[in-house]
Amino acid sequence: MNKTIRRASVFCLLLVLALLLRVTWVQAYQGQALADNENNRRNLIGQYENPLGNIIVGGEAITGSVKTGGKDFAYKRTYVEGPLYAPLTGFSSQAFGTSMLEGVYKKILNGSDDRLKTVMDLLTNKRASPGNVLTTVDKDVQKAAYAALQGKQGSAVAIDPATGEILAMVNNPSFDPGRISGANDAEAWKELSADNGKAMENVALRKPQAPGSTFKLVTLAAAIENGLVTNLDAPTGTPDPYTIPGTKTQLPSEAGSAACNNASARTALRLSCNNVFAELASKLGQDKMRATAEKLGFNTNVETPVTTRVPSKYPSKKMSVDQVALTGIGQFDVQATPLQMAMVTAAIENDGKLVAPHSVSEVTDSGGTVLESFKNPKVQQVMSPKTAAMVRDAMKTVVAEGGGKPAQVSGAEVGGKTGTAQRGVKNSLPPLAWFTSYGKAGSKQIAVAVMIENSDTDRSEIGGGRLAAPIAQKMMETWLKK
Repeated sequence: MNKTIRRASVFCLLLVLALLLRVTWVQAYQGQALADNENNRRNLIGQYENPLGNIIVGGEAITGSVKTGGKDFAYKRTYVEGPLYAPLTGFSSQAFGTSMLEGVYKKILNGSDDRLKTVMDLLTNKRASPGNVLTTVDKDVQKAAYAALQGKQGSAVAIDPATGEILAMVNNPSFDPGRISGANDAEAWKELSADNGKAMENVALRKPQAPGSTFKLVTLAAAIENGLVTNLDAPTGTPDPYTIPGTKTQLPSEAGSAACNNASARTALRLSCNNVFAELASKLGQDKMRATAEKLGFNTNVETPVTTRVPSKYPSKKMSVDQVALTGIGQFDVQATPLQMAMVTAAIENDGKLVAPHSVSEVTDSGGTVLESFKNPKVQQVMSPKTAAMVRDAMKTVVAEGGGKPAQVSGAEVGGKTGTAQRGVKNSLPPLAWFTSYGKAGSKQIAVAVMIENSDTDRSEIGGGRLAAPIAQKMMETWLKK
């Protein structure tokens, strides 16, 4: 054999060896990664090859599966009272993916999570029987909130302060996730995506907006914690008319100058006197205000286990003195979700302890064995018990004598705070109407936050006490009197 042929033979042999090595690498090392790739259509077909596991509320499945009769996808997801529970479940769609709990626990619900596999499943590489997700939501509180929100655009969240369990999470408008669960639901998806996808927007968790005067609870807590307020009934010395620090602009209060001039902290909360809370924030300064807000969950993505993704916000960037003052009344760049304001109120009701909010109690396999448990959530002391008691005391006055009267529940202790937040350039949009409250009777307790974005109410009549407090009342009453 001459030298040229010998060299060609060696080169070809090396090519064959390289090819064999590459094939071995792909099959042995990259095979699983390729098999698990989200763009692998076989995985998508496998997800809907059998009935899915379920999301459970109060011991009853609010999801299901139905045969499609199709070639690729044997089953598709169905929903019981889909619009009612959509903020909780999200959707599981053959064409558009998953969201909310359907997304967080996709592998549990379709049987691909390794924790579900038996020894035989591992040996045969068979997809395991799917697991289930048990939620903390109370169907009666959920239904009460949903019914009360009809005719209004807004959102409501309820939490058990002692356990952190999310008892209700409702949005209106909502949507039926069953409309987009199939492979050929493009028209329904297009319809729901109109108007920036407002129908599918999870306002309760993922749309922080100005909380208005409900944020005064944070300001009052910060002032008490830092020794600025030691007596709720002592005059604060804050004048009204009040000029915003660093400006020549006067800050009005709805109750008027006569009522808010030199008002006590209790009176200021009841009448929502802007002058008092702007001055408290100005004296505290940005760092102390932000520290209190962050202890309560602002500037942090909260995992419920669905992540809030866009956190409620207290500004971190250096602010001017006038901007700091405006944050004290929940304006400037302060933003909060209904979940966040429910967390604030829950901590106040729970003697200053904030229990991590969660909408799932357990995740189980098909036989009921617990794979994940949320029954021992993280607890943080975010304010002193004395501070929490003083803020509660002031909140009770708001409901007993102030704008929160529509939230009263017979036989229960109720405290709350109204809020109205300006929106748009030069206040061009209808203001947001907020109400956050706690209620307790016997051993039961609840914290609620309600936010109304739009309603058929005349602009001059928009207010948290008028629009949002009655919804909170229905939610609290349903839970406390079960």
